[in-house]
Amino acid sequence: MPPKLAKKKPAKSEARKPSIKKSAAKKRALAPDLPKHKPAKRDLNPERIHSILSILRDTYPDAECALVHANTWQLLVATILSAQCTDARVNMVTPKLFATYPTPKAMGDAPLEALEALIRTTGFYHNKAKSIQGAGRVISQQFNGEVPQTMAELLNVPGAARKTANVVLGVAYGKAEGIVVDTHVFRLARRLGLTRGETPQIVEQDLMKIIPKNRWIQFSHELIHHGRQICDARKPKCAACPLETLCQSPDKTWSS
Repeated sequence: MPPKLAKKKPAKSEARKPSIKKSAAKKRALAPDLPKHKPAKRDLNPERIHSILSILRDTYPDAECALVHANTWQLLVATILSAQCTDARVNMVTPKLFATYPTPKAMGDAPLEALEALIRTTGFYHNKAKSIQGAGRVISQQFNGEVPQTMAELLNVPGAARKTANVVLGVAYGKAEGIVVDTHVFRLARRLGLTRGETPQIVEQDLMKIIPKNRWIQFSHELIHHGRQICDARKPKCAACPLETLCQSPDKTWSS
């Protein structure tokens, strides 16, 4: 019998490579916040930025946080629950949640399963229940039931990353230690060419360098309102946008 021939191993250059589409899909699954659209070319002309700020202020003079709350503790919890969830949905859930567990101690002592049942419709309720339970325990035990007023302290509260901390500091205490970067601020800042950052952290740092500090709090409220009403993620209403002439976003639906 003729000797068996050894199977030829493919050269390194011929080795099977992962599909580009599959790699991108996997990357997106692991990082759901990965930007889906290319940002506009960065344009930081001071006059242009001044015009953007002026238009936003004139268009949304009464813009404020949409999360319904009666005190700082409720604001903190509502903001934690708002992660990857609409404010409208959070506002539907919180009345019963706060009526059942009105204080940080009560929420910290609450059974995890009971919290999960009350916040289930906000999504990711297992992790969120752990966060608000943990927040209740930390604030009642370490801060005497009072929500702290510094970024450093807030970042030690379960569930409170920079976005949550900025919301609490800005809305409840009027302190501008940063800029709230939620999904709307992230999208609009990139569409307007104010940043090309691919993470909320980088976008925040870029915005803090170009937006006057006395506008940090209101600026985020205005962008959030604009994102909800005009600059939609899938199909922005560019024909009705007061910023249209200042915007060069690649995914504009209309240009004057």
